[in-house]
Amino acid sequence: MLTSVTIARRQSEIREALAGLVGKDTPSEDETRQMSALDAEYRNNETRYRAALIAEDQERREAGADLETRSDREFNELIDGFELRQVALALDEGRALDGATAEVVQELRSQGGFRGIPVPWLALEQRAGETVASGTPNPLQTRPIIDRLFPDSVAGRMGAQSITIDHGAIEWPVTSSAITAGWANGETASVPGPTAYATTDKSLAPDHNLGITMRITRKALKQSGAALEQAVRRDMAGTIAAELDKAVFLGTGATGQPLGVITGQSTYGITSTPVGALASWAAFRAAVVRFMTANAAGSPGSVRMLIRPETWSVLDDTLIEGTAVSEWDRLVRHIPAGNIAMSSNALATPAGDPLATSALLTTNAGGVAPIFVGLWGAVDLIRDPYSDATSGGLRITGLATVDVTVARGTQLELLTGIELEADEGGG
Repeated sequence: MLTSVTIARRQSEIREALAGLVGKDTPSEDETRQMSALDAEYRNNETRYRAALIAEDQERREAGADLETRSDREFNELIDGFELRQVALALDEGRALDGATAEVVQELRSQGGFRGIPVPWLALEQRAGETVASGTPNPLQTRPIIDRLFPDSVAGRMGAQSITIDHGAIEWPVTSSAITAGWANGETASVPGPTAYATTDKSLAPDHNLGITMRITRKALKQSGAALEQAVRRDMAGTIAAELDKAVFLGTGATGQPLGVITGQSTYGITSTPVGALASWAAFRAAVVRFMTANAAGSPGSVRMLIRPETWSVLDDTLIEGTAVSEWDRLVRHIPAGNIAMSSNALATPAGDPLATSALLTTNAGGVAPIFVGLWGAVDLIRDPYSDATSGGLRITGLATVDVTVARGTQLELLTGIELEADEGGG
């Protein structure tokens, strides 16, 4: 109990005792001494009470902050104990969920409809043993945010931000106006303006459903035990990450796919520049300069780059004349190697004559991610009781609703026609 509360209760007891003593017309000597002692104690307690309030002020502030965040932390702690093994056994044998897994599933069901058993996105993180590294970061807005759900994915390395959405569509305003400053031309002149402040709404809609089908044999269910936990999590997370990478950059916008960044370059207002020359640092340097002159990037080190492995091979094999320095050495001297992602999944296969490919450059401007990936609710795990019935296996389908959008097209640039071989017919 806080000291101030203890003192306040004692003060109340002193007042009651004094009220009984002062009501007597002729108090005895003992009663008079008792009143003097109580009065002195009361005045001393007033000083102690004020000191206790000052000392406990910081404790009250911390307690208040703890109450405000306790519900989020408690839910994250429940997810730490979520077991995919229980979900698999519940779908296979009808075993009842228990512990943290049951509580998380019940909470997810209360927020949205699921045909099967909902699995939170955070539960797909690969864990060491049965623990999760850390909780989600505090959101800047009311929406919960999961930064780098798949940290090794190309989308994550290119600065894409994952946003969890309970239900419905969501949109947020992004500044699209160019506010300018000016000087007053003369002693009595007015400054230029005002300039209208304009925003553009960027939306994510639950129109695209991704399906992941897994087949677990009866032998795996019976002999794997706790190892099944990591197996299911690893396979499901890896499959979703690979397919999301492909959709984020190469999604067609048709046949159920979201519109990818590269495929939807013109729709998102992304500048596309044809290189038409052999891959070199000069081509990438020109794009970095365009970023910096557009105030999208402050330095080459803030630019992220997505290239094909074949592009790296050409850059590393091309030496500056008369030196042992390659074009790749020049590139990583200005753009950190950690900002460069290589993928044969997120970029189309080289084609044409001469063989050519593309590259994508992104940057984080003003704390705004270049790409947003919306993830709805949780992964809905549904059992197929018929396909593997004769072998006693378990076949489950995970359904995930996903969408992609770009905040500002100026934070991305597409380079096309990066040649991987010399044009022998170009003369």
